[in-house]
Amino acid sequence: MANCYICYEKMRKPITWTSLFLRQPKSRICSNCEAKFAWISGETCAICSRELDESFRREQLCLDCLRWENNPEWAGYLTKNVSLFHYNDFLKELIAKYKYRGDYALAEVLAPFMKECLQQLEYDLITVIPLSKDRLQERGFNQAQALLDILQINSTELLTRIHTEKQSKKSRQERINLPQIFRVTSRTAIQGKSVVIVDDIYTTGSTVRHAAKALKLAGAEKIETMTIAR
Repeated sequence: MANCYICYEKMRKPITWTSLFLRQPKSRICSNCEAKFAWISGETCAICSRELDESFRREQLCLDCLRWENNPEWAGYLTKNVSLFHYNDFLKELIAKYKYRGDYALAEVLAPFMKECLQQLEYDLITVIPLSKDRLQERGFNQAQALLDILQINSTELLTRIHTEKQSKKSRQERINLPQIFRVTSRTAIQGKSVVIVDDIYTTGSTVRHAAKALKLAGAEKIETMTIAR
């Protein structure tokens, strides 16, 4: 009898003819924990996947993305971000445990949620938001790369980080006004290519837009991003 990777309670699953004769994916979490993931649903922003409501939208865009697209420094670089879940208190604690406290096993909880969505995206190259050398040494692994490793998806290193301050401590305006934080590793590899960038959380959209801008200016054709939460 397995334990849930999140709450550590024993998982009791009923034995059925299907479970006996078919090879079903092994669940890592109990039904109670799975129910705490709040899927993003309904009508969403055409760029960032935020659920739309009448007080925070203009046509098919949320007001955040409208501000980005009305800024000539940032307009047109990010084609679309796909996020799966709302960044609620449950997921905030889960990602903190995974990302900052080094519980690598939680990649096996999060990665399967991404699988079907990634299979629906069309791309030439897939990459991840890189960490600085100091941050990678501090954490021991790149949280986005670990998700692709679990799914056995080969990624390409397209970016390195050149600005190392923690963005989580900055305001939205400070993030927008940062100088470019990424450098493209190979311009030849991305010419005319569609690229998907994987990260864990979409907050203000600054990080993924910095990455998208760097790649687009270096010759990539289309940039989409995918995150677990927003």
